Amino acid sequence: MEKSITKLKLLKLWEMLCQETDEDNPMPSTTIIKRLAEIGIPCDRRTLYKDIEALRENGYEVECNRSRQNEYYVLERNFEPTELHILIDAVQAASFITEEKTKDLVNRIATLSGDRKAEVLKSNAVAFNIVKNTNKMIYYSVNEIITAIDKKKKIEFFYFDYDVSHQKVYRKDKRKYIVNPYATIFSNDSYYLLCYDDKHEGMSHYRIDRMDTVRITDEPITKRPELKTFNVKKHKKQVFNMFAGEDTTVTIRIDKCLIDAMYDKFGPTLKMKMISDQEAEFTTDVQISSAFIGWCISFGDKLKVLSPTKVVEKIKESIEEIKKMYN
Repeated sequence: MEKSITKLKLLKLWEMLCQETDEDNPMPSTTIIKRLAEIGIPCDRRTLYKDIEALRENGYEVECNRSRQNEYYVLERNFEPTELHILIDAVQAASFITEEKTKDLVNRIATLSGDRKAEVLKSNAVAFNIVKNTNKMIYYSVNEIITAIDKKKKIEFFYFDYDVSHQKVYRKDKRKYIVNPYATIFSNDSYYLLCYDDKHEGMSHYRIDRMDTVRITDEPITKRPELKTFNVKKHKKQVFNMFAGEDTTVTIRIDKCLIDAMYDKFGPTLKMKMISDQEAEFTTDVQISSAFIGWCISFGDKLKVLSPTKVVEKIKESIEEIKKMYN
């Protein structure tokens, strides 16, 4: 019985120090002894000192301000306050996380800093003006997807869009999609499933918040040799707004004011060269889709695709179609 109480005392002591202390808020030994007594655990200064040493010997770092009444606190934590603040901002800004789940996650992340700093973190959190998703099933869907990836099983689901009344309209007349899950990707404020489609023999993307009744099947994934060397990071750079298309090498000329934007899109390894005081050029691999065409047009006269000719012609055709619509 005595050994059980000792183990419980160490557990409660560590829990108390983690949750309620830091370098600015140490806890006096008299307070610790009183708090332990309140939950029925006897302790005095001599045994408290031994308990603190026992924690330290087992790798739990407890600091001490030595004085007539020693004060103890926990300094080392898994996350720094700045890191937790960044995580909270990321959760606040993610539109695919519901309002209810956002509040829950913010609270849970904040408590990782200890009770003393949790309220400070939450009070400093910015409430982003983001339209939050209302599909609460997304967490179940994500769990099924990552479990299927781990077990190397296919998944099935229904896929839907919304009509003008915000009612679900299922694609394929509500016939099931069956795919090989590969990875999940966060892009443009949405969460996507990246998967291999046996029917189309290629990679596809689906917004997870638009997937309904996701279920792991008993069928093992199709083993494709090309997937062994598939690079998710490279793929994400090549696609635009998760619209897949034909892999193509393009050469692009830009005004120098877009240099930062190009590095943001294609990454720091992009090779660019200045061709004049005002313009730069680069060559990169992309997937040609309507989203890529729209992306090029969005920069107006600050960006021009030079080659290949078939892509240049597609951009010209798209511009003409837009002009006709406004005539």
